[in-house]
Amino acid sequence: MPIRPPLSRRSVLAGLTALAAPSLIRARAAWAAEGRPFVQPPLSEGQALDGKRVFDLSVAPGAHEFRAGVETRTIGINAPFLGPILAARAGETLRMDVANGLAEPMTLHWHGLHLPAAADGGPHQSIAPGAVWQPEFNLAQKAGTFWFHGHQHERTGAHVWAGMAGVIRVADDEEDALPLPRSHGEDDFTLILQDRRFDADGQMPYELNMHDRMAGMQGDVMLVNGQVGPVLELDAPLIRLRILNGANGSFYGLSFSDELTFHQIASDGGLLAAPVAMRGAILSPGERGEYLVDLSDGAAVMLRAETFGAEVTMMGITGTHDVLEIRPRRARAAPPLPDRLAELPAPPKATGAARDFELAMTGMGMMGDFTINGRRYDHGRIDFSVPLGATETWTWTNRTPMLHPIHIHDVQFRILSRNGQPPAAHEAGLKDTVLIRPEETVALGMSFQDYADPELPYMYHCHILEHEDAGMMGQFTVV
Repeated sequence: MPIRPPLSRRSVLAGLTALAAPSLIRARAAWAAEGRPFVQPPLSEGQALDGKRVFDLSVAPGAHEFRAGVETRTIGINAPFLGPILAARAGETLRMDVANGLAEPMTLHWHGLHLPAAADGGPHQSIAPGAVWQPEFNLAQKAGTFWFHGHQHERTGAHVWAGMAGVIRVADDEEDALPLPRSHGEDDFTLILQDRRFDADGQMPYELNMHDRMAGMQGDVMLVNGQVGPVLELDAPLIRLRILNGANGSFYGLSFSDELTFHQIASDGGLLAAPVAMRGAILSPGERGEYLVDLSDGAAVMLRAETFGAEVTMMGITGTHDVLEIRPRRARAAPPLPDRLAELPAPPKATGAARDFELAMTGMGMMGDFTINGRRYDHGRIDFSVPLGATETWTWTNRTPMLHPIHIHDVQFRILSRNGQPPAAHEAGLKDTVLIRPEETVALGMSFQDYADPELPYMYHCHILEHEDAGMMGQFTVV
């Protein structure tokens, strides 16, 4: 049976009491869609050099026209805003030549990739102004949609808000063998969803008020790949949308006009076992989903996003936005969907520690802290060590009145349970970011293989970037 779209606050929060009727949920006055042609970031395959695939990534200030004729100051990676789509194959050795053209330190974190701690791009791999960082690592992933973004200590929110993010598209033999859309720009499209707010001069300053700090930075202008309301015209009768929630603090409830049924085929870390029919999907900050959309009837459809924040109040709802209009040029029969996608092994059985994590808040307003197990992040403190080769169960309980998407570096995990129940089909695959609702307990299973470092850590944190910067983060080593 198709999954009903989560288009009300009640369904978004999965049983929590709704504080506003759907009729009251409206977008604030914002920029109107300009109907410009949909544009994706450029696809880059890097260059082959000494048996490696090498990507040159230059991070620098830019100026981008979100609205025609208005230049907004930004940060981009090989572009004025955002970065390229890096295309690579599983098993390749990658080298990332990251040049810092900013006047301040920065990092780039390879979100979702399994790699040595020294190459992770977390806050311990800070790049000085004018310097070049050159991490090398084996791409030990299944086919999927990953991403990279700034992760400088206490500056993650500001850097991502300005545009420091891009996508990594991984291919492998298993995914190649399936009859799926994969022609970039023809039937396979990458969508980086974000929202921003702009001042009277068309700038988007990163100036946190109390609500921003507590709930995450949100805006009332919806962007897809840095565009407002573009139009995608195409010939393909079946398309694949690789969607990243690249927002600082916004959650997106996605659906199509006319309650069109679509199918999810992949989550953060790769393919699901089988396509999952749905009429709505939720992506929290940092999460990715891949979706197949049948356009065989030739009718135009609108992708929409209900945008809401972390707190369970009316203040968290910024409205339903038109994201992307998709216009098929003609009706045309679509190929059938495969019945099976990937053979997912059973979730890993624990051989090591069972660890408990409690999300909490101390104080209120600008002076409050977000904590994990009663501690605010300390850049010089390693919270614990994991033995190399261990498979552990990490159980997270959210004691705050807010939503928290938890991201764990180095691993792709499996959701073992939500409040004692097995995960839904669309969450049963590989994940690196998981939404945890107020008073919810979620158990995760994960294995720590291949890489050990007694000094350099990996991070775990809330992916609402303002929560991360405010202390809802910890770090661990694999030894």
